[in-house]
Amino acid sequence: MKPYTEMTPEELTEELAALKAKYKKVQALGMRLDMSRGKPCQEQLDLSMRMMDVLDSSSDLTCEDGTDCRNYGQLNGIIEARELIGDMMENNPKDIIIYGNSSLNVMFDVISRAYTHGIMGNTPWCRLPEIKFLCPVPGYDRHFSITEYFGIKMIPVAMSESGPDMETVERMVSEDASIKGIWCVPKYSNPQGYSYSDETVRRFARLKPAAADFRIFWDNAYGMHHLYDDRQDYLIEILAECKRAGNPDLVYKFSSTSKITFPGSGIAAVATSPNNMDDLLNHLRHQTIGHDKVNQLRHVRFFGDIHGMVEHMRKHADIIRPKFEAVEEILETELGGLNIGTWTKPLGGYFIMFDTMPGCAKDVVSRAKKAGVVLTPAGATWPYGKDPNDSNIRIAPTFPSLADLCSAMEVFSLCVKISSIKKLLQDARS
Repeated sequence: MKPYTEMTPEELTEELAALKAKYKKVQALGMRLDMSRGKPCQEQLDLSMRMMDVLDSSSDLTCEDGTDCRNYGQLNGIIEARELIGDMMENNPKDIIIYGNSSLNVMFDVISRAYTHGIMGNTPWCRLPEIKFLCPVPGYDRHFSITEYFGIKMIPVAMSESGPDMETVERMVSEDASIKGIWCVPKYSNPQGYSYSDETVRRFARLKPAAADFRIFWDNAYGMHHLYDDRQDYLIEILAECKRAGNPDLVYKFSSTSKITFPGSGIAAVATSPNNMDDLLNHLRHQTIGHDKVNQLRHVRFFGDIHGMVEHMRKHADIIRPKFEAVEEILETELGGLNIGTWTKPLGGYFIMFDTMPGCAKDVVSRAKKAGVVLTPAGATWPYGKDPNDSNIRIAPTFPSLADLCSAMEVFSLCVKISSIKKLLQDARS
């Protein structure tokens, strides 16, 4: 079939009638498929079930340094967990604090403390007339939700395959002291699946912010989430690069095992400079006496070391790789050559980004929902939920079964076709 953009209005009208008839048949099937969030599927969760057996009532819960994991203490986490997560994050264990199960919770807490008490002796953000954050777009909706909750003004910054527009980042950060941070998902980004280039990472490390309390919020959520053994993205380690650049305090680096073991029962961590570490611990000791050390030990005993975690992630990849490939194959078969959409082909992470023709995303998502397929809301990948082009849609392939996913993508492709033709006919009339 020739591209829709080259069809006459008469041809488009004929095609639309056929697609609408197909859509009615799909609606009659009564599908109930949810692709709204990037959650692990049951088979992925089953991979970690043995972790429930590594500790029992007869287990020795004493750490190498003599710490009894059943009791209070070890504010920054047990050494075994810091060593394991240090290998995962590519950071020295002494530069890591182990928290509870959620890295998102850690990010919220860091923002909250900066807001109420300030960073390293600087004025608390709540006492300043205006606070701003840079937000690479499209980006992660839950990042944007945190900053919106605290009334922080969000400024979109364009993303490319190599990362954020660094000319814009460098200029704005150096000129405006009210800009206090930037959200980053540097590897297999949410939603595109892009990984920052070496040059981008080095430029981040060499930023010259006007604000002494500016920080890069480096959410390396997908550092080990490769789809292929022989094709993987690699990322320069940001803390080492910042230290080399003379900017050791510039970054908070976050990670967790949420999509490695159990999202509700993993362990989260932040890696940062000694100065930032002292600042965080000075606040944290007022909040808790220590996080769940039994769970930290459980993870250590389950994986053994980083090699055990790498093998575990290969099993994850074997489960989700066919799903990513199925999405790409269906999109190519159904929409390739029609000139009505583009999509990414990531080598890892949890998402595929789809861009419709301008003005079609909300209609596609709404139409899919009426046919029984729930997608991430259109606009969610932009601050305040406002995509100026109404074109970006995040596809989350991991949670549904392969069969359900294929059905959902057939419906999605059908909805893209209908919305695109309606837009082309509307444009032709105007």
